Amino acid sequence: MPVPKYYEFFPAVMECLKDGEIHSSKETIEFCIQYFDLTDEDIAEKLQSGQTVVSNRVGWSRTYLSKAGLIEKTKRAMYSITDEGKKAISDGCDKITYDYLTKYPSFNDFANRTFNKKESKQPADKDSTSDKSPAELLDYAVTQLNANLADELLDEVMKISPYEFESLVVKLLIKMGYGSIELNKNAVTKKSGDEGIDGVVNADKFGFDSIAIQAKQWKTGSTIGRPEIQKFLGALVGQGFAKGIFITTAQFTKEAVTFAEKQQNCKIVLIDGEQLAKLMIDYGLGVSTVATYTIKRIDTDFFNEDV
Repeated sequence: MPVPKYYEFFPAVMECLKDGEIHSSKETIEFCIQYFDLTDEDIAEKLQSGQTVVSNRVGWSRTYLSKAGLIEKTKRAMYSITDEGKKAISDGCDKITYDYLTKYPSFNDFANRTFNKKESKQPADKDSTSDKSPAELLDYAVTQLNANLADELLDEVMKISPYEFESLVVKLLIKMGYGSIELNKNAVTKKSGDEGIDGVVNADKFGFDSIAIQAKQWKTGSTIGRPEIQKFLGALVGQGFAKGIFITTAQFTKEAVTFAEKQQNCKIVLIDGEQLAKLMIDYGLGVSTVATYTIKRIDTDFFNEDV
């Protein structure tokens, strides 16, 4: 039989994890291979990137089930069923379909993720791509890949120390093209006296225009409100900065964003966890290229040249 689609692996993955034990990604793949009685030819089928089709699809199956909250990653490449997952399979694993997952808001948020906040979100539907052109399908696939990568990046960022997080922010700003960056020594050594500034970036190589940095490694689901931005503003004014960047793994409240936007004499830029992950992807920090696809089109100028 052909390798099942990623959403057809949902019941098999749940069947593998329903014992409540922790299983590796390799174990779930092997279980799915036996579950569907795949042939050696099926198992050997590969994508252009070199990854096997079955491991890719089982991997995406785990991702979608995880976003719905039915399974969880206990540590790198290790998975187990959640309490919600146990409830979901009470009537059998076969009922776990793509449509079933759409009952979970967390799944819909991921399935419709976009890095363009102006785009409207539609209800998640695995068949919603059927009316899209090949170019649109490619854009959709890249968006889904980056959405999953962004979540994985933030998971890894939350595992590093506060000092390492500040260093990560420094490396990101360097990649973005700023001049030399030097973290405040008191912030690095965790001593008092940094006065709310974690580092300073020079917008030009001579250091005429300096920008202060505040880096907060807070839980991804938490929010940073107006009081924190007010304190940052006070630190900026107190140390004579006219510009500041507040970077966090969390989110900002509407009040915090509005307060920052209203400042005229001191410009404050807010970068939340989602934007941080996007910038890391865009500037190649903490990520590596798996495969590159070249899309070509007809060169009409070539055919219009006089022979």
